Amino acid sequence: MATESLDLPDVMSDAIMKDPYHGAGLLREQAPVVRGTLMGAIPVWYVTRYEEVMTVLGDRRFVSNIASVSGSQGEDARTQMAERLGVPPEDYPYLANGLLGQDAPDHSRLRKLVMRGFTVRRITELRPRLEEIAESLIDAFDGSSQVDLIAHFAYPLPLTVICELMGIPESDHADWHAWSSGLASLEPGVMPHALHDMVVGVRELIERRRNSPAEDLLTTLITTHDEDGDRLSVDELITFVITLMTAGHEPSAHALGNSIAELLTHPNQLARLKRESALWQTAVEELVRRCGPTQVSVPRYAAVDIELGGVRIRAGDVVQPMLTAGNYDPRRYTDPERFDVGRRMKAPGHGHLGFGHGPHYCLGAYLAKLQLGIALPALFRRFPRLTLAVDAADLPWQKLPGLRRLAELPVELAPAAR
Repeated sequence: MATESLDLPDVMSDAIMKDPYHGAGLLREQAPVVRGTLMGAIPVWYVTRYEEVMTVLGDRRFVSNIASVSGSQGEDARTQMAERLGVPPEDYPYLANGLLGQDAPDHSRLRKLVMRGFTVRRITELRPRLEEIAESLIDAFDGSSQVDLIAHFAYPLPLTVICELMGIPESDHADWHAWSSGLASLEPGVMPHALHDMVVGVRELIERRRNSPAEDLLTTLITTHDEDGDRLSVDELITFVITLMTAGHEPSAHALGNSIAELLTHPNQLARLKRESALWQTAVEELVRRCGPTQVSVPRYAAVDIELGGVRIRAGDVVQPMLTAGNYDPRRYTDPERFDVGRRMKAPGHGHLGFGHGPHYCLGAYLAKLQLGIALPALFRRFPRLTLAVDAADLPWQKLPGLRRLAELPVELAPAAR
């Protein structure tokens, strides 16, 4: 790969967002740790290679909250971003103090409160319901010749699932879609309003559920707060709901959309899956490695002076792990640019960085993979001659920093004979 020099790169720059895989690759081949900026102003160390990314995500000397850095006078990077985006100060905590922005012991305390809802056993029990939702969405395509799979399949499936887990009524689903999309946009005129509306909506939802408890995760969290406020404060409760809801459907929706597009643009690999259905399990892992929607992890901070990738990083410095760069690292993977649904990846973790690593490994990883493993085979089983309705080069990718997401996925339907 060519080694162009990127002068103070920024993952939010147009140059990198236009072709994030190329941009990530340039940085990775430049060095394992590269000096750059966030939003053109916040100094940051971009970590680009698999081994070094794993170190940052798994080594407790890299922390998620600037307050965990002894003696640091630095400002939280998320708070600085919020200021630059125009978020009102009263809403800063809902960005900076979420589960992803906490370290032990607070992180461990909060994570334990919700772990029971995301165990492998609990999620496996959802399989029949997941299959029912997927099939009902596909049934709705009957009679159509063309459909946007983002709007009518990739989004509603995980949104319905996480809403049912949390106890969010169907009447609120559209609001959560709009709020989450606005939050991810990082547009100064959109993002602050989306966050504020989300906080107000969660407060109202908590009161409704407190008056009408149910067998859902939201009721469990409310009960924990009401009976033992020391374990879960009201602001933590609101932030927790926001984090679980946005992380529970946005990444999964776009993982599904990206995966469908990837398979449709690699017909030989799709044909292989149709012949060898047992490969769907490895295909899901390969798809998450190759085209997962989350391209960078949340920022970390060096808790002490530390050397990483030959670079001396000072305590309090912002460190940004680049997941996509690590997932395409030729030092880790043989021929990483090749899409192979039968690729066997080795531990640790699942052999890739798509769900992170270490203490902040994605709570919903198993649910996300189960959804992909159910939705993708169901879609291509019902529509084996499914094709893109536009040229692959014309697919509308959103320009969002650190994310790889389709705005639409228009396809032509050609159902199997019944």
